[in-house]
Amino acid sequence: MSPTSGPWWSHIFDFSDYGDLLALVHNSILAGAILGVVGGLIGVFVMKRDLAFAVHGISELSFAGASAALLFGANVVAGSVAGSLIAALLIGLLGARARDRNSIIAVLMPFGLGLGILFLALYTGRSANKFGLLTGQIVAVDDPQLLALLVISVVVIAGLLLMWRPLTFASVDPDVARARGLPVTAISIIFMVLLGLAVAISIQVVGALLVLSLLVTPAAAAMRVTSSALLTPLLSVGFAVVSVVGGIMLALGGGLPISPYVTTVSFLIYVVCHIAGRRRVPARLPALTKELAT
Repeated sequence: MSPTSGPWWSHIFDFSDYGDLLALVHNSILAGAILGVVGGLIGVFVMKRDLAFAVHGISELSFAGASAALLFGANVVAGSVAGSLIAALLIGLLGARARDRNSIIAVLMPFGLGLGILFLALYTGRSANKFGLLTGQIVAVDDPQLLALLVISVVVIAGLLLMWRPLTFASVDPDVARARGLPVTAISIIFMVLLGLAVAISIQVVGALLVLSLLVTPAAAAMRVTSSALLTPLLSVGFAVVSVVGGIMLALGGGLPISPYVTTVSFLIYVVCHIAGRRRVPARLPALTKELAT
């Protein structure tokens, strides 16, 4: 290693010009906070409905749509949203049963990834644009993209809030919900559309390959420490915001792609919650035993 290059860790954590760099990524920080709210809320239902695999499947088609838009000079956000919605509708319409859904996702994933790689191979522009679709870009969020992300996020959050109670009921016990007259199939399709939109906007920051760290891990961590219907989404949102915004702040010092930092922060939060959750269960056993005995 040459003397001017410095030690290897200086490429991961180097905050010498942090103040100047911080002003360049205010859009990314705002986008990260917004995505944290969206990812934390929708991630709770992703976990309840066992759709973690579907998130990855949708992200591959979203990646293909974004890659096609990049190749043909179209709006990348629009391409990403189009790909996500196609995948979400296919999964929602054709995958009513878990076995069928997993089969469809397993077919869509390699197809979407293959298309995306083909489009990127044909693209002759900046290599950073190619890499950013897969792993995210810290300075990729300009004003029009931030506005589009905000509008889509409002749609997703509003949709979740409007259907929160029936969606919760249909997620916990779809058979009973259907017997009570709830349109479970329609609820599932609408949720898949909202999930597709959430995946599409998440890819702009964390990339297609690591979107699970935003839409799954925070909710999974929250569910390790609480089963409260109120605390679970609140903790999930908090964990997601800390992961994304914290990852951006750390990535700013290292000048590396944002995704390793976001995924590391998210993983550490999950590990802490997993340990705390294992300690919480034995502590509750005597009280639970006493309650059952009475």
